[in-house]
Amino acid sequence: MRNRWSDRRFAVITILPAFVLVFGIVLFPLIETFIYSLKNMELTSASQGQFVGIHNYTHALTDSSVWASFGKTAYFSSISIVLELVLGLLVALLLNENIRGIAFLRSIIILPWAVPTIVNAAMWKWIFHPEYGALNALLVQLHVMKSYHSWLSSPWTAMNMVILADVWKMTPFVCIFFLASLQMTNKSVYEAASMDGAGLFHRFFVLTLPYLKPTVLVLIVMRTMESFKVFDLIYALTQGGPSNGTMVVIYKAYIQSFTNLQFSQGATLSYLIAMFIALLTFVYVKVLKVEEAS
Repeated sequence: MRNRWSDRRFAVITILPAFVLVFGIVLFPLIETFIYSLKNMELTSASQGQFVGIHNYTHALTDSSVWASFGKTAYFSSISIVLELVLGLLVALLLNENIRGIAFLRSIIILPWAVPTIVNAAMWKWIFHPEYGALNALLVQLHVMKSYHSWLSSPWTAMNMVILADVWKMTPFVCIFFLASLQMTNKSVYEAASMDGAGLFHRFFVLTLPYLKPTVLVLIVMRTMESFKVFDLIYALTQGGPSNGTMVVIYKAYIQSFTNLQFSQGATLSYLIAMFIALLTFVYVKVLKVEEAS
């Protein structure tokens, strides 16, 4: 009995530092943020600290600017995820072949993803510079354009340039997942299909693509969670501009909290983002289970 109690006490002592760390860094801020979303925490308000219930949520859900920011976030996420999946799969198919220098290519493909996001954003800001950016110089040299263009001056173009920066960084991440799945395929099945007269595209759509469905769904879940929380790219490249053209919802929450000093609105938007991501993840997991069952 004493030995069992000693084991329990040792287990508690071992887990306690990790529990305190998790509570202090994760759980306490989550609880405090949720409390903020139920109160009036505007520093400039005379009724600061007053409990308002779900008023902040109803106000956010009826605010057209919030829905506009959700729409921009959805556009950013959907376009970037589709491009990353397509490009990542194409590169993975190339890296899966036995060609000269393939080991070197596999080792350097990870470099864009290894670059910190804020460094990636700073690099693309120089590339997009309207006067001496590398993109303008390249396109003018190739006679694609006659004069330099300000890539981040219009809302539509700025959003697509942010997507380009994100795709450049995250495509290697997607590629690694696809390449790992392709490395585990049964080569004999492809050899048998090739001997039966199946062409390249037929083998891809009949054999490869169905095999990669679970990987695609996992990548969609992971990239959706990450892309809906995009902040550093927006902060470094456009800061939500121009004309709120890149005002994604997480950056709007940042502006509400630290520029407008409306902490309750920022906390509310943060929880709405978390609930939306949780809902999407639940749907994706259900789809993934159905795929595995079939």
